[in-house]
Order: sequence, then structure tokens, then C-alpha cells
Amino acid sequence: MRVLVAGVGNPLRGDDGFGVLAARRLREDPRCPPGAVVMETGIGGIHMVQELMRGYDALILFDAVDRGRAAGEVALLEPVLPDTSGMSDTERRDYFCDMHYATPVRALTLAREIKALPPLVRIVACQPHDAERYGIGMHESVAAAIAPAVELALEQLSRFAAAARP
Repeated sequence: MRVLVAGVGNPLRGDDGFGVLAARRLREDPRCPPGAVVMETGIGGIHMVQELMRGYDALILFDAVDRGRAAGEVALLEPVLPDTSGMSDTERRDYFCDMHYATPVRALTLAREIKALPPLVRIVACQPHDAERYGIGMHESVAAAIAPAVELALEQLSRFAAAARP
């Protein structure tokens, strides 16, 4: 089973860098299966879309997601993507005109529209303390969430592999 793991976010914006740093940690973990491709997309979601075009069975995203919870809380989410079928041509063009796709939902929606989105997509999300702050370094509760987030991703990778076995 081919799985892409992507770390999204901007490390120059404090807690928003969670996804990139979690992906780095996973890539360094000896338990990361050889069939998993781990990449840092940062704020360039179009790179993730281009990689997905190579063909994957599953996708795991690491991202800082504000869900109004306690800072550092880790959750496993399934993305909810917008229905673009009712959009006019102008609305669709405006929605897809961003060439960076810094917002993961837009990158995932584009991947779906071009038939590159795998059937299994999970987001390992961390509640930021302050994802709007500019500067290097995360809040201590968000930094502490990297290890549990990596464990959650490793669990998902094991589940995906087990489900793929005949």
C-alpha cells in the first residue's frame, strides 16, 4: 500500500509549523514503514497535489487545526471537502485560482477534482495555542504534541497496511 504523509503549515508562524515538524519527526522515526513517502509541503499544497498524481492508496496530513480545544490536543480527523458541483464556472475558477493551495482543504479539493485524491485520507490535527503569531518556535503544549501525533500517524499506517493485506 502506497501512503503519502504530508506535513503542512508555516514554521515561521509559530504553532502553524506543527505539521512540518511532525512530518520531520516521523521521517526520522525508524518505525516509519518503507512504503510511506513523507514530505513537507509547508504552505505549498500544490506540491502535495502533484505528488498525489503519482498514485497513492492513502494520505495522512499533519496540520495545526483550530477546533476550539485545549492547546496541544491531538485528534484524528477526516476532511470535509466542499461540493463544487453547484458552483458556476466563475466560482470554480475563483476557488481554484490560488496556485500555492496554502489551505489544505483547497489542495485536497483540487486533488479530488483531478481524481488524484486517495480513498483514505486522515488528518492528524493539533490544536494550536496561537497559529497567527509570527516567529520561530511553538507553544510548549503544541511542541509536546508532536510525539503523540507521530504515534497516531504510525497507528494509522499500521491500520492501512493491515487493511491492504489479503
